[in-house]
Amino acid sequence: MSEPRGSETTPLTVIEKAPEPPPPAAEEGTDGRSDRFWSVRRVPAGIVALLLLVVAAAFLYDIAAVRAHRPAMRWRRELATQLSTRPLDDTWVLVGAGVAAALGLWLIVLAVTPGLRALLPMRRPHTDVRAGLRRDAAAMVLRDRAMEIAGVRAVRVRLRRRKADVRAVSHFRDLDDVRADLDGTLKDAIRGLGLTRPPALTLHVARPGRKG
Repeated sequence: MSEPRGSETTPLTVIEKAPEPPPPAAEEGTDGRSDRFWSVRRVPAGIVALLLLVVAAAFLYDIAAVRAHRPAMRWRRELATQLSTRPLDDTWVLVGAGVAAALGLWLIVLAVTPGLRALLPMRRPHTDVRAGLRRDAAAMVLRDRAMEIAGVRAVRVRLRRRKADVRAVSHFRDLDDVRADLDGTLKDAIRGLGLTRPPALTLHVARPGRKG
């Protein structure tokens, strides 16, 4: 059939799906928290691996020598004799068990703790970026900011993961005024470090001691 005169064909409209926008970056202080950095523990792992290698090689060599119809090594015969004759409440047995338990506990602690206490994790505004700040560098920043306050003569900063202990010496101005300026400046400096867990500020301001 022919279409009626004057009719128009409606053009086909193609609607493409717009690409989904990337997920927004995590805001600081909410989703941008970062866990502590974990230490590789190369030295303890290397020591344990070396000891296990030496002990395993010694036992393997001795077992192979016995299989080859040679006498067992003297140290293994002595060890077997001592283990079979000494009672469990013997002093040396208890000392050896205590040392082995202490070493095992030390290895467990190393395995379940992150380590790297000198590296403070920073907030992650982007999920693919992770940064840390050394504790001594953060303490230096706080000390430099404190030295900018008028009246401050000397500053000593001890920075831990949860606490920033600042001790300042002021040789002029009222101590309350210096303390107020230091409190505001250091709190702003701590926020500016961008740490995941900003340390709590503990501030002490005193006069310099008398000479002699």
